[in-house]
Amino acid sequence: MSTIWKSTPKQTKTNNVFTGTTLSSWSRQQKLTMIAGFAILAIALVVSACSKQSAKSTLVGVSSPTQNSQPVDSSVPVVATQTVIAPAQTPSAATKKVSKKRPANVLYTNANLGVSFMYPRKSNLTTGDKAQPYFDSDAVPMNFVHDGGTAIATVELPKSLYPGTDFANAFFTVNVNRSIPQDECRHFAYLDMNEADGEPIDAEKITIGSTEMERTSEFAGSALKQAEAQYYHSYQNGACYEYILGLGTAGYGTKDGIQPVNRDEVFARLEKILATVNIQPAAQEEQAAKVQTAEQQVTSQARTPASN
Repeated sequence: MSTIWKSTPKQTKTNNVFTGTTLSSWSRQQKLTMIAGFAILAIALVVSACSKQSAKSTLVGVSSPTQNSQPVDSSVPVVATQTVIAPAQTPSAATKKVSKKRPANVLYTNANLGVSFMYPRKSNLTTGDKAQPYFDSDAVPMNFVHDGGTAIATVELPKSLYPGTDFANAFFTVNVNRSIPQDECRHFAYLDMNEADGEPIDAEKITIGSTEMERTSEFAGSALKQAEAQYYHSYQNGACYEYILGLGTAGYGTKDGIQPVNRDEVFARLEKILATVNIQPAAQEEQAAKVQTAEQQVTSQARTPASN
């Protein structure tokens, strides 16, 4: 078997120009194939460059974190939250301050004399030397059979309590007399003189609350002014206590439209104050009783002979 060597065309140089059959030997089809390859390579480079630029823009727009962003843990579920802003509280919606209603009655207490009672808040209370009651300008006297009485307190009802009537004033007074013994406390210096023959009417025994008392009354007046006082006596804690219920009227028949006040209603109102009176041992009396008891114990021990 013999090998046939194909001779390579020689290159010749004529006037510095290379000539030969190397390029001229390419066929037309080979030249077109080479040109098409270069074109495809150029298109591929352009597409690759555009793809890289687009991917970079997308990465920057989506993945670039902001300064305040925090890494997100995909394992923790995302819970939507809602912030509720409470409306501003207006004065009308604010809780109104509830004012406590004051009681209609007030408690008066005198610890030194052991006296207490309830009286209407709108009434006028005076104590001590100023507790002397009056009908107009006339003082209402005490009704003890002996001197030595002391005024404790007076409650005067409002003058406007009965409008359109001849009501002038009404009061409740407490007096005490420690110099009167028990058997004389039931007597009065002035008795009711309303008996037809002018003889005084004996005091009557009544019960107010749980306390037994003696009562009498005194009336004085004219066509224009009238004054009536009811006196009550009771003996408690070694002293004689006196309670005065007074009513003064004026003006009936002098002006049109003025009607006489219901006297029973006024005295019933005053008796309600009297029914609340409570007498307790006075502080001075309690102290004196303790001292007396201690002295009696010492005397008793001194007289007891010592045992052998």
